[in-house]
Amino acid sequence: MSEMLYKVRGLGKVFNKLGSSVCALGGVNIDISAGETLGVVGVSGSGKSTLLHILGTLEPPTEGSVFYRGKDLFSQDEEELSVFRNSEIGFIFQFHYLLMEFTALENVMMPCLIARQSLAVARQKACDVLEKVGLSERLNHLPGELSGGEQQRVAIARSIVRGPKVILADEPTGNLDKKTGFSVLDLFCRLNEDYGVTVVMVTHNDEFAKRMKKTVKISDGMVADAN
Repeated sequence: MSEMLYKVRGLGKVFNKLGSSVCALGGVNIDISAGETLGVVGVSGSGKSTLLHILGTLEPPTEGSVFYRGKDLFSQDEEELSVFRNSEIGFIFQFHYLLMEFTALENVMMPCLIARQSLAVARQKACDVLEKVGLSERLNHLPGELSGGEQQRVAIARSIVRGPKVILADEPTGNLDKKTGFSVLDLFCRLNEDYGVTVVMVTHNDEFAKRMKKTVKISDGMVADAN
């Protein structure tokens, strides 16, 4: 039986905007096992991205609890949460957020260098993960010299270079054509199968979501369906 990775109970999030309250999530309960792939679907504004940001501790909940391997994440201080994010989570967004003046290799080395690993170690790790994502021939290319799919694969390599247990992907195929989008999904599935990385992916595309082992539909800030 797989280890319980995330246990979310009674999760709520309210944003205060221009003097009024907007409920993004209300009473969400979700379990995510280690080694699972989960697609989170729903229309724009349903709360999908808010849920992902809370799982990654980028946003605190207004109410409820998020347990990770039995520990209440938001009972920890910001320094502890920063350590958690850096060691456990790989974030991928719709836009790649690559540093345009640096090569693919240099972009992927950055998380290791920020963690004060040596230049040699950072370079070797970056080369290894770029090979995993099929970009060993693009190491010295600038982002502007890469296709959209290649840019997103560099972003994925950067997110996994320090060996995270979880990938949290927010619309990672949103700027890609369908064929390239499926190639990114294939990469997620391969990382899951080969290395046991847990993947939680937010998407508007039901067809993409079905590539995940489990799907959850968020509607009006609540779990409307799970299978």
